[in-house]
Amino acid sequence: MMLLAGVDIGTLTCRLLIARVTGEGRLEEVYSDRRLLRLGEGFDRSRRLCGPAMERVTAALKEWRAVIDRYGVDGAIAVGTSAVRHAENREEFLAAVKRESGFEVDVISGEEEARRTMLGIRSGLPPGLGAVLGLDIGGGSTEFILDRPGQAPVVRSIEMGVVRLTERCLAHDPPTGDELAEARALVRSSVEAVAASLGDLRGATFVGTAGTITTLAAMAQQLPAYVGSRIHNYRLALSTICRLEREILARTKAQRTDLLGLELGREDVIVAGTLLLRGIMETLGVAVCLVSDLGLREGVLLDLAVRLPRS
Repeated sequence: MMLLAGVDIGTLTCRLLIARVTGEGRLEEVYSDRRLLRLGEGFDRSRRLCGPAMERVTAALKEWRAVIDRYGVDGAIAVGTSAVRHAENREEFLAAVKRESGFEVDVISGEEEARRTMLGIRSGLPPGLGAVLGLDIGGGSTEFILDRPGQAPVVRSIEMGVVRLTERCLAHDPPTGDELAEARALVRSSVEAVAASLGDLRGATFVGTAGTITTLAAMAQQLPAYVGSRIHNYRLALSTICRLEREILARTKAQRTDLLGLELGREDVIVAGTLLLRGIMETLGVAVCLVSDLGLREGVLLDLAVRLPRS
C-alpha cells in the first residue's frame, strides 16, 4: 500500500492527512491535523492575502513538512482553493510557501475542487448508494457536485463561503435583522442560479462535507468532543438546522463557546455557515443532509494515488 500525504490549504481551515491507500481505493489514516488559520481573512474587501494570514499558513506548512518527512511518504501534494486561486498576490504567497516549506502548491479550480471532493465523499458512503448531490461549504467558496453512476458529474462552484459571507454581510455581533435578511437573499439568489444548471435532482441523496456541516452535526448531538464515527453518515434534518440557527443567533460570539459541539474558532463564521446550509436546502427542496466526515483532503490523496506510478 502506498503511504501518501495531502495538504488542503483552505480559506478558513488548513488540513493535513497522511494515509495508506488500499488496493480497494480506501484510505487508512496514519496521521492528521487541522487548523483554523483564516488565510482568507479580509480577502473579500481587498482581494489580497494579508501578511499575518500568510505567515500563519506558511508556519503551519513548515511544521507539516517536517512531519511528512519523518513518515517517509511515497508521495505528497498540497492544494490551494478559493482564497489562493483568486488572490491578486497569490504568486507572493506561493513563493513564500515554497521557500519556507518546499511545497509546490497545486492551485485547483472550483470545478476540480468539486471533483476531488466527490472522490473523498464516495469513498466513505454506504455501499449501493446511487445518485449523489454533494455539497462542500468552504471558507471562500461552495461546491455542488451531482454524481450519477454512468454519467459525467455535473459540478458547480459559487464564490461564497463562510468567511466571505461573514465579511460581506454580517458586521454586528450578533447580526442585525437587516444583515440576516441581506445574507439570506444573497444565498438564495446564488443557489437559484446553481439549481437551474444542475437539472433534475430527483432520486439523488444529498450529502454534505467540510467543517460547517460536520460542526452542525456535532452540535445537533451535543458532542463535548469531536467523534468522527458519530459524525460520519449522521442524518442532519433541516428542522434541526433551523433550531440550531435560533440558538446560535440568540448568542454573541463569546457566548457561543458554551454550545456543545461548536469547534473552537468557529464562533463567528458558524452564523454564515448555518445560513448557507439552511438556504441551500430550502432552495433545493431538501429535508435531510447526510453528513460525510470525508471530503476534499481524502479526495486529494485518492486522486494522487491514481496518478503516481506504482512500484
